[in-house]
Amino acid sequence: MAEPIAALATAPGMGGVAVIRLSGDTVYAIADQLTRLSTPPSQRAPGTFAYASLYDAEGAQLDDAILLFFRAPHSYTGEDTIELHVHGGKIVPQRVLERLWELGARPAQPGEFTKRAFLNGRMDLTQAEAVADIIAARSPRAERAARANLQGRLGAALAPLYEDTLAHSVQVEHLLDFDEGELPDDFFRDAADRLAELAQRTKALLSTWHESRLMRDGALVVIAGKPNAGKSTLLNLLLGYERAIVSGEAGTTRDSIEETFLLDGVPVRLTDTAGLRDAPGAVEREGVARAKALLEQADAVLYLTAREADDTPPEGAIVIHTKTDLSPAPEGALAISAQGAPEAARQTVCDALRRALQLSGNETAHATLANERQYALLTTADKALREAIQAFNQGDIGYVPAAQQLRAAAEALGDILGRTYADDLLDRVFSTFCVGK
Repeated sequence: MAEPIAALATAPGMGGVAVIRLSGDTVYAIADQLTRLSTPPSQRAPGTFAYASLYDAEGAQLDDAILLFFRAPHSYTGEDTIELHVHGGKIVPQRVLERLWELGARPAQPGEFTKRAFLNGRMDLTQAEAVADIIAARSPRAERAARANLQGRLGAALAPLYEDTLAHSVQVEHLLDFDEGELPDDFFRDAADRLAELAQRTKALLSTWHESRLMRDGALVVIAGKPNAGKSTLLNLLLGYERAIVSGEAGTTRDSIEETFLLDGVPVRLTDTAGLRDAPGAVEREGVARAKALLEQADAVLYLTAREADDTPPEGAIVIHTKTDLSPAPEGALAISAQGAPEAARQTVCDALRRALQLSGNETAHATLANERQYALLTTADKALREAIQAFNQGDIGYVPAAQQLRAAAEALGDILGRTYADDLLDRVFSTFCVGK
């Protein structure tokens, strides 16, 4: 991992400045050959910068640049690192990179800088994953949650849970050498009580996953109903602009229209669908089929109805009666009028969506799970702890199974933090990163 690597750390393409990151052993020797400074980079103090011209192998100038100097272990990767701020665009950064590769660096792999930071103890695995989450954040709230994890909030919650579980596991496995009769009478009850406290902590963390998943991936909300129920009008109302064509002609919307708006920091993928009916044409029939498929995938359904005799909303849908001037709303349905009071109607629907999606509306100060890997491993740890409790409650015959479950719980928690890992795990985590990170 110590061999020098280089990559563009800013987005490729047109721009005023491009940042190239160079990290690993011999990076200062490489920089000495790249520049002609009277005080070469290898003699510069860490935490300083220099203005320098960069040259190719024939002595031709490549660019003027600002060089920032970092020394191990006080750098992002924990290695000797130099950042080169060169002119942006396609040509200059590529020429500088090619020169660095000529001088002994190699192209960095996706996420390799952050992978080195993890392996060099600069961050745990939850913090490393938070780097990618910040880049991928789709709302300010999601970015703030990712930044909190980068600063160690999730790791700070998981680390003591891992340490406590591991300590219990070590103690129980140590006592395997004793005969059951030598153990105190209240040993099994006390062990079950201690593990119950750990299980409460895993449960509290698991409860953060639902809203965290929605912040990360967005919520699919489908607007459905029969033709002319007002679906496109509702879409435009929630978005705040005229996105869909509104017409009194049945079958105007023949395909799904998807747009996104933020609800309490959660990206809501709002989808207007074709009216549900026995469509006369092949195109509209396909639209109806797609609408039915989306209903199966939706996190929430807004079902618009004019209270027709054969109008049956899907189970669990938010039923909205839109034509209150023609008939009273069905029992349990929301009654709105986009024409009379559009802002009040929008607020009514948004409040119903908050309840259906179980959004708290408040940013929490506690740790939150950030991805499916963390959720799956914590679920494994939680299940193992609860099975260990059940085993201890059986007395002597459950001692060995409890020890096995405790070890499984500790291993799962260690995997989340990166205290235990295999190379294929790191490959899966960091392959999703951009190259410059």
